[in-house]
Amino acid sequence: MNRNKKYYYLTLIGIMLASYYPIYMGVLAVTDYIRKGSIDVANYPKYIIPYTPICIALIIAAALMPVILRFFKRFALPVISLLGVGVFLISEILLENMVIMTSITRVKLESWQLMMCIATPEVFETVRNPLVGEYSPAFKIHFYIISIVVILAVINVIYGFAKMIAENNYRKIKPLIAQAISAVIFIGLCIFACFTAFFRKGNINISPISAFLMTIFFIVFGVTAGVYIGTSFYGKKKLWSTIIPSIFAVFTTFVMYAGELVLMGGKLFKFGSGFLFESLGVIPFSIIDIAIILSSGALTYIILNNIKEYGEDSRDGSGDLQNP
Repeated sequence: MNRNKKYYYLTLIGIMLASYYPIYMGVLAVTDYIRKGSIDVANYPKYIIPYTPICIALIIAAALMPVILRFFKRFALPVISLLGVGVFLISEILLENMVIMTSITRVKLESWQLMMCIATPEVFETVRNPLVGEYSPAFKIHFYIISIVVILAVINVIYGFAKMIAENNYRKIKPLIAQAISAVIFIGLCIFACFTAFFRKGNINISPISAFLMTIFFIVFGVTAGVYIGTSFYGKKKLWSTIIPSIFAVFTTFVMYAGELVLMGGKLFKFGSGFLFESLGVIPFSIIDIAIILSSGALTYIILNNIKEYGEDSRDGSGDLQNP
């Protein structure tokens, strides 16, 4: 068995093992739905969305990668990425429209998911009653953006290492390692948040540990997105390989903040007391919020600048990837 085959098989097996629990939760819920026409609330696994669709997307993308590499060659990465995002969106929407049966009503899965995500009175006041469908769908911004960044980052790492092995060209190993590390840390934070919600207690004023964890979450999220862009432009001029990815990291973190802002009716969690944590007049962000958003770009810049390889839009080594 050559190195390509070993890599693909090990990658697929690894993703399937890592996806076992979300897929298992999804199978239980879908089986319940097929048998009864609804999912009993007692059998609903928390956070089946978006994690089950994410795992489905990654498994399908990894399984079909050899075929896509063979037929699409240098366009394989965008094709695989679009496939992964497309599978996620389709499976996510299908799961969202399944019905949950509670003791008092039947609601869509997305409504029940939102009910479990409500953490503060401000959120509940904004979204009204999700169990009767009277809510803002803005909470999905978080799920969708997080999910798409995770999918793109993981696919980018899988494809990048496959390309290096096939071409025996390891020039991009540094940015791919940086991407892998940021993606693993971010996924770990997502899983940790599922079980702890970062220890929030239902108040808009959160504890120092909650503020610290949310800060790390936002920054790592932006870095993961920024390094993804940086990997694509690695070896090109500094504007493309370092500065633009850093700007993209800032933008991505800002979008996450904006989603939370819309969901909570124009308010944000307060990470502490004092002028540093108060909104700046008509601007809903505090100095600390702005610092966190900018920090994602700064850290992205530091990472990419330290693994830099600037050039005149140089290309990678030649040679098409072959089907194992």
